[in-house]
Amino acid sequence: MTTADVHQAHAATAGGPGPQSGARSAHRLFVVRELGILLALVLLVAVTFGVNQRFLSAQNIKDLLLSSTILAILAVGQAIVIITRNVDLSVGSILGLSAFATGVLFVDNPGLPIPFAIGVGAALGAACGAVNGALIAAARVPALVVTLGTLYVFRGLDHTWATGRQINAADMPRDFLRMGNATVLGVPVLALFAVAVLVVAGYLLKNYRSGRELYAIGSDPDAARLSGIAVGRRVFFAFVASGALAGLAGVLYAARFGTIDANAGLGLELNVVAAVVVGGVAIFGGSGSVYGAALGAVLLTTIGSALPVLGVNPFWQRAAVGALILAAIGLDRALAVRMARRLRGGNTRGN
Repeated sequence: MTTADVHQAHAATAGGPGPQSGARSAHRLFVVRELGILLALVLLVAVTFGVNQRFLSAQNIKDLLLSSTILAILAVGQAIVIITRNVDLSVGSILGLSAFATGVLFVDNPGLPIPFAIGVGAALGAACGAVNGALIAAARVPALVVTLGTLYVFRGLDHTWATGRQINAADMPRDFLRMGNATVLGVPVLALFAVAVLVVAGYLLKNYRSGRELYAIGSDPDAARLSGIAVGRRVFFAFVASGALAGLAGVLYAARFGTIDANAGLGLELNVVAAVVVGGVAIFGGSGSVYGAALGAVLLTTIGSALPVLGVNPFWQRAAVGALILAAIGLDRALAVRMARRLRGGNTRGN
C-alpha cells in the first residue's frame, strides 16, 4: 500500500476517471521501486558468484538467510512506524532486553516451553513499545526524541539487570538452540518466522482499515485527524507492533547466538532504519511497504557478505550503505514529484 492507493481511493469516491488513471500510474512507480531493489540484489549476488562460486553454496545461503532474518523482522516493525511519519530508535535496546530476559527465563526454568518463552519475549517488547507509543501519542512528543531517550533507558535497564553477567549457550535448552540453526526443506526455521511476520503484516496493512489508515496518517496527520481517524490510537499501536516484533527478534537472537550479554543488539537500530529507507519506505511517511523493507534488510545483509568476497575495504562497505540510503531518499523524492505531476495531469484530463 502506498500514497497512490490513498489517492486512488479518493478518486474512486469522487468518480473521476482521470485521478484513477494518475493514481494507477503512480502506484506502478512504487512497484517499480521495489522491483529495482530486487534487481540490485540479484545483480550483486550474480557478480559475487562470478568472483567466487562458493558464495552460493548451500551453507552460505543458509548463513545469509539466518543473518538477514532478525534484521528483516525489525525492519517490518520499523516500516509500520515510519509509514505513520514516525521513527523508533529503541528497537535495538528492546531486542537486547528481550534476548537477555529469554536467557534468564531458561536459566531459571530449564523445562520452560519454547512457545511460552517466545510469547514472553514478544510481550516484553510490546510493553516497551507501549511506553514509546503512550509518550508519543498522548503527550505528542516527537518520536525521534522519545525513542532516543528510551533507547538509553531500555539499554540501561538491560545493563542493570545483567550486572556484567553473561548467559552462555550451555545454560540454554538444546531444543531452543537447535531452533536457531534448524532447517525445514533446506530453509532455516528462523527465516520461516520472518516470512510469517512479513505475510501477516503485509496482509493487515493492505486489507484492514486500521492498516490503511496508517498510510493516511503518514501522508497528512492533520487531514487524517479531521477525517475522523483516531491518529493517537493508531500511532500507539504502531509502536506496540514495532516493540512486539523487536521482542520476538530478541528471542530469535538468543536462539541464533546462544551467548547473550547486555550488549546484544547494540547499534542495530541504525541498520534497521537504513534497511527500511533502502527498501523504499519514505522517511517522511505515507508510502512504502513491509515487503520492500524486508528486501532492504536482505540487500544490506548481502552487501555485508558480498563486499569482502569482492575484496572491498570494510570502510567502503559502510560508504556503500550510506550511498544507498542517499540514493533511496533521492529516488523517493523524484517518485513523489513524478507522482504528483501524474495525478495533476489526471485531474486536468478528468476535468
